[in-house]
Amino acid sequence: MKKHASSPLDFSALNTYSVHDRHSKVTVDDFARPVRPGMTIKELIDLLPNQFAGLDFPEFIDRVVTAIDNERPVLLGMGAHVIKVGLNPILIDLMERGVISAIALNGAGIIHDTEIAMVGRTSEDVADVLGAGAFGAAKETGEVLNQAINQGAKEEIGLGEAVGNSLLRENFPFNEQSLLAQARRMNIPVTVHVAVGTDIIHIHPDADGAAIGQCSHHDFRVFCSLVSGLEGGVYMNVGSAVLLPEVFLKALTVVRNLGHEVKRFTTANFDFIRAYRPATNVVHRPTLEGGKGFNFTGHHELMIPLLAAAIVDRLGKV
Repeated sequence: MKKHASSPLDFSALNTYSVHDRHSKVTVDDFARPVRPGMTIKELIDLLPNQFAGLDFPEFIDRVVTAIDNERPVLLGMGAHVIKVGLNPILIDLMERGVISAIALNGAGIIHDTEIAMVGRTSEDVADVLGAGAFGAAKETGEVLNQAINQGAKEEIGLGEAVGNSLLRENFPFNEQSLLAQARRMNIPVTVHVAVGTDIIHIHPDADGAAIGQCSHHDFRVFCSLVSGLEGGVYMNVGSAVLLPEVFLKALTVVRNLGHEVKRFTTANFDFIRAYRPATNVVHRPTLEGGKGFNFTGHHELMIPLLAAAIVDRLGKV
């Protein structure tokens, strides 16, 4: 058997070069600057390092503000976790300021938002109730939402509009904290995109699959209409890893198929992990023919208030 060489390799003949002559990707000119007490939001953003998100975040803010200044839409697609971490007041404020033009939700979004409106709290402990088969069995949640959807089907309106109407009609005590109620009050479109069987209200006696499908498909067509005007605007996907990225991609192909010019726009994905579909269907594929996509990783409860503060600061709206 041949023995392996046991002597260390001699590095004495290694070719070297001067660090002064080498190109470097990081310089002290790109470093962050220290924070200080009493800084403004603009000063905080300006001191970020010129690396990765430190470059991308200010550019994204610029693109959002430019879209608003040019009266182009800023569309928000979001998962229910955004509601559960307490961000409704910030999003409602952005609607009031004319920053957010429309919102797209998954089915869980209407559940948590409606429970907030009704009782000021949401999100049951699944582990505590699943064993008894009680998960998702809250009577009022199922009744209010399914009745709203069934009425919406009769009126031939979308699911988001139907639930918003119901919340306003019932005048629930926490409607001021509800995205759907406040959006309906401001006449801002909220579309709801449902996968049947994923949401607790689908197990309730009042659930009507035909009504759910009719209202949600109506909302998909409304969403397509919103996407058809996205040229020069912004689409943000916040906290939806599968459903809304797929809905956005289908809407984009529909409007391009029908001849709408939607090529130069900005997209961004915000989530606490990076997933395949948001990166592919929101950030990369839609912007291949123009515009730019961004990916920001971080907790919603930190990133979205920072984003909102930066946008409002730039717009100068009190």
